[in-house]
Amino acid sequence: MDITYRNLEKLGLNILDRKAIFDIYCTDERGDNFIVELQRSKQKYFRDRSVYYTTFPIQEQSKKGSWDYYLKRVYFIGILEFKMDDSEEYIRKIQLIDTKSKEVFYDKLTYYYIEIPKFKKSDRELSTHLDYWIWYLSNLAKIDYIPPKLEEYKPIKEAFDVAEFLALDRDKQFAYQLDLKARLDYKNVMDYAKETAKEEGRKEEKIQIAKNLLDILDIETISLKTGLSIEEIGSLKAH
Repeated sequence: MDITYRNLEKLGLNILDRKAIFDIYCTDERGDNFIVELQRSKQKYFRDRSVYYTTFPIQEQSKKGSWDYYLKRVYFIGILEFKMDDSEEYIRKIQLIDTKSKEVFYDKLTYYYIEIPKFKKSDRELSTHLDYWIWYLSNLAKIDYIPPKLEEYKPIKEAFDVAEFLALDRDKQFAYQLDLKARLDYKNVMDYAKETAKEEGRKEEKIQIAKNLLDILDIETISLKTGLSIEEIGSLKAH
């Protein structure tokens, strides 16, 4: 989907209210809101913080004047480098439910918690794109290679490339950027040369056709047939 990144800092209703700083806050083409938090250390009230953060994209949907209270969906995704409890589930999906029927009461507010330490799959056991991403997040700091299965998945390959670049010191990053610029400049020059050669080839072909038609058709008709200007065809006739 088309994701647009938004302002990471969300203010309260007035200047005295507290504000929230999100790691990633974005919307998709349907207008649904996504908050992504990466939490490295265990926090006592992280669940409370999750709920607090989701109040911001809910409140900002209110409209002045007549409003029927229709809301877009809000998703909170917590990527955690700690265990929330001792269960074995590494992904939790939380929604408001009817406690008696156990049916979802409201499906527009959803919390996902991904507990990285609970993910135990090896690279050979990965089967879904979500598996790939969680394996990537849990192993990035420990490996210096891309497993063949993940290398075939373009977004993961790009993520590894970004991580490798960010791991370089400033001098090496600068050298890399210079090398990349030189390669891109060379590619642009070569692409332009090829395109120019093609254009020149097409022009020569049109000129040859025009020469063959000089004794058969008038200049205006030849111009219409070949796309050459009347002046260009006139110079051919003069020669």
